[in-house]
Amino acid sequence: QVQLVESGGGVVQPGGSLKLSCAVSGIIVSNGAMGWYRQAPGNQREWVADILRSGGTRYANAVKGRFTASRDSDKNTVYLQLNSLQPEDTAVYYCRYEHYWGQGTQVTVSS
Repeated sequence: QVQLVESGGGVVQPGGSLKLSCAVSGIIVSNGAMGWYRQAPGNQREWVADILRSGGTRYANAVKGRFTASRDSDKNTVYLQLNSLQPEDTAVYYCRYEHYWGQGTQVTVSS
């Protein structure tokens, strides 16, 4: 059974940082591509970043240069480092593997 569990969300001021984690069971994270998505209130869920099987990464233009995806194969966990956060980054953040999704973690950027 595949399970993805996100954590690390919270409330942060503009310009602040957070590190999200996605703990994975049932699959080996380095054997496939993992994705990060977000959904703001009233908006559709949007893609944020991928970490590929090769370890390479890809980012949406809105977050490029501010967010960094990574993985720890020993912990079977993927991460999303969020820097220079802005109010428009407020959303529920999800990790995804194929058709499997986590439950999401709330990120709120507010002064």
